[in-house]
Amino acid sequence: MSDDFPASVDVDYTDGEGETPEDYPSIQHKIEKAVEVTRRGLEQYDNPAVMWTGGKDSTLTLYFINQVAEEYGHEKPTAVFIDHFQHFDDITDFVEHWADEWDIDLVYARNEDVGDYVEEHGLEPGDDIPVDALSEHNQHHIREILEFEEDSFPFLLDTYVGNHLLKTVALNDALEEHDIDGVISGVRWDEQEARADETFFSPRHDPDLFPPHDRIQPILQFAEADVWEAFWNFVVPDTVEAFPDEGYIPQADDDLPEGVTQEDVPISPKYFAGFRSLGSEVSTEKTTEEPAWLQNLDETTERAGRAQDKEDLMERLRDLGYM
Repeated sequence: MSDDFPASVDVDYTDGEGETPEDYPSIQHKIEKAVEVTRRGLEQYDNPAVMWTGGKDSTLTLYFINQVAEEYGHEKPTAVFIDHFQHFDDITDFVEHWADEWDIDLVYARNEDVGDYVEEHGLEPGDDIPVDALSEHNQHHIREILEFEEDSFPFLLDTYVGNHLLKTVALNDALEEHDIDGVISGVRWDEQEARADETFFSPRHDPDLFPPHDRIQPILQFAEADVWEAFWNFVVPDTVEAFPDEGYIPQADDDLPEGVTQEDVPISPKYFAGFRSLGSEVSTEKTTEEPAWLQNLDETTERAGRAQDKEDLMERLRDLGYM
């Protein structure tokens, strides 16, 4: 990909500036904007891709992509799943199942250099990785980009070095390998303070930090409760034939309409089990025993189950190319 971003891309990088979810007062307003942004993203970029974690936000984004691609005759973009080697097994199973169901081309972004070292030495999360045992590419990021001076770092996702190598470097390498010019992602304004000022089309054009590309962000305007409203009233009824067309909100993990099982529903089983935000197997815990959509969404923090050292570093990580 050229260091000069394609001049043919014509999007408004200020779209959404200064806005909040309250500027989209109904679920219909939010959906209409998501469809508009998704359609423009599929039209404007030569080789867009969608970041898919298996979480509710990226899965909702993928739903809009499926709808827009089908209605307007666009080719579905590739889905990129960042494999950081510390996933819950059932999240990987969920992604692979629905990629097959929705006929999505799924590719994995991995930092193979780190993964090979971990496998060769039988490391467990938290074990140290010597910096000088890694490739020049990874050492450059550690020493020159992160300015990390220690001799080793822990094999943990939710740390500054670990997150950058296992997620950001893996993502940027995948963007370059697949020549991706537009990254469609499911970030939201209300999810994390570092994302509150994002716009629907956000440039990432600094070739010293990442392969030049744009971020396309169709669901910025959704609050957490809106995501669940969209799932139970639109996504699931559209996807599951036996589900009521008018929608239905389960009141327990086993409270589904007759003939419908959790495996039929494009919602990660972790949300049924009480997880409200999905991260790594090592550092994410369920918040209560209630399904995520029944928890106190207004008065508690969505990412309370996530490791807070990474949350505190989010702004710096995003500057380096993290989602």
